[in-house]
Amino acid sequence: MNLLVQTPPVTPEQGKESAETLELAKVNPSSLGDVVDTVTDSLQNIWHSFLGHIPFFIAALLMLVLTWLMAALAGRFARRFARKTTTRPSLQDLLVRLTKIVIWLLGLLFTAMVLFPGLTPAKALGGLGLLSVAVGLAFKDMFENFFAGILILWRFPFEAGDVIRCENVEGRVEAVEVRNTTIRRTTGELVIVPNLFLFKNPCEILTDRNKRRITIIAGVAYGEDVATAVEVIKVAVSECESVRDDEPVQIFPQAFGDSSIDIEVTWWAGSTPLEERRSRGEVVTAVKRALDQAGIEIPFPYRTLTFKEPLRIGGEVSEG
Repeated sequence: MNLLVQTPPVTPEQGKESAETLELAKVNPSSLGDVVDTVTDSLQNIWHSFLGHIPFFIAALLMLVLTWLMAALAGRFARRFARKTTTRPSLQDLLVRLTKIVIWLLGLLFTAMVLFPGLTPAKALGGLGLLSVAVGLAFKDMFENFFAGILILWRFPFEAGDVIRCENVEGRVEAVEVRNTTIRRTTGELVIVPNLFLFKNPCEILTDRNKRRITIIAGVAYGEDVATAVEVIKVAVSECESVRDDEPVQIFPQAFGDSSIDIEVTWWAGSTPLEERRSRGEVVTAVKRALDQAGIEIPFPYRTLTFKEPLRIGGEVSEG
């Protein structure tokens, strides 16, 4: 007698669970030897993949060397072109640097495409865009200084060798780089200034011209004739060697000081700090000598003391 046993129908969900169970049974190792074999096979696959990818590494290395050579050649051609189009050294350096940056970006893009054959230009540019956003947020100050340096090299009139003053920094510019500007103070210290600082703050270029106006204040006593003192000072200043003769010497009485009539003395001299100090010293010496020879008093500060009660100057000396 044959008995027929009817099994319940298998649902799709149950069939899927059974298939996954069978797959896990095949993958899960049943002993330590299976684990070792699995690890060994994985390492061998990685090693074989690395050996198979060595030609791509060599090609990528050659691409980097070719990029370096092309950047060097392009920099030389850019230097020659810049010398023919502009006389500003900072602008020449900027054109050379931008040319090299463009060559290196293109070279790195092609190197990545050679190293990873499945990488297309669209994918590379998309990944580069996301990477640039992340890097830009992480290095915000660095990129601000970089672009500020480009604008300074492109538009600002000062070059290496000029004397500038920005906030509390004053000195001679030694180098204008993409991120920083190096300034040598007149006292000898070297200051590394971020380009963003120079770009955001007012910057005085003291040597933009080869001459600068200098002003001092001279004082004569109230009892002296002011017009005579002005003529004496004007002649003394005009005879100084450091005073430029292509600009007028201007002498004007300025104000009533505490002890003297203040006279403003203005002249033009060289623009460098050394020329300014030398000219100032020569003019002060000449004015002092001329006023002394003319018998015009340069007064010391006078003070008038007033007392509420009469002041007793002397007293009787008691005999002992």
